[in-house]
Amino acid sequence: MRIGEIAALVGVTSRAVRHYHHIGLLPEPARRANGYRAYTVRDAVLLARIRRLTEIGLSLDEVRDVLADDAGRELVEVLGELDADLARQEREIRERREVLAALLEAPPTSDGPLSPALAALLESAAVTGSPAAAKDREHLALLDAAGGGAGAELYAALRPLAEDPGVGALYERLDELAGAGVDDPRIAPLAAELVAAVPDEVLAVIPDGEPSSTGFGRVLLEDYPPAQREVVRRVMEALAVRVRATRGRTV
Repeated sequence: MRIGEIAALVGVTSRAVRHYHHIGLLPEPARRANGYRAYTVRDAVLLARIRRLTEIGLSLDEVRDVLADDAGRELVEVLGELDADLARQEREIRERREVLAALLEAPPTSDGPLSPALAALLESAAVTGSPAAAKDREHLALLDAAGGGAGAELYAALRPLAEDPGVGALYERLDELAGAGVDDPRIAPLAAELVAAVPDEVLAVIPDGEPSSTGFGRVLLEDYPPAQREVVRRVMEALAVRVRATRGRTV
């Protein structure tokens, strides 16, 4: 294969391939007598690996470290991993299309567009005029739209919590902290009760690394006034500890 062919096969530009050669990330293959580089299947697999690793957010230096670990693996093993990754992407695309089809058939809502699973969760929740509860709905809708690791499994696990009448009282107590300071004595007990209210079934389907005060979690925290933000921050930290404990990790 020539550079244009391998670039098209993997889905990158020829310029990107040349850049990877320049920084030593992708070894430059031998040239034929006519001066053109001759790329092999192994080169294509390596280039596909680079593309995938950069797509998930790794820096080029981090990609280099991963590739160094891959160097001793058999080609069939790397190909198998790439095939599994493609299968995962196909599954995600199929699920997104199913959600899109359902959205196209469903009437518009004030919260929408929502996935069918989230719509069912919100429909099952007790009616409340709590501003904090309304904010939670907004955050779930944002998470749903952004695809931040949420899904039907998580929404199903949250349903008993949404239907629990006692949760309304917790929302009301959170509402009462809207104008309070971060040293308010009501913060700690409320955070503890909110953490205790979350069932283990929810923890089991929370993605690894969550809840976190970075990324989406940071955006969520910034949406609250000081005292409420402190409550939510404590809840996120405590739930992260519970998640790690359920999965046998201490760090």
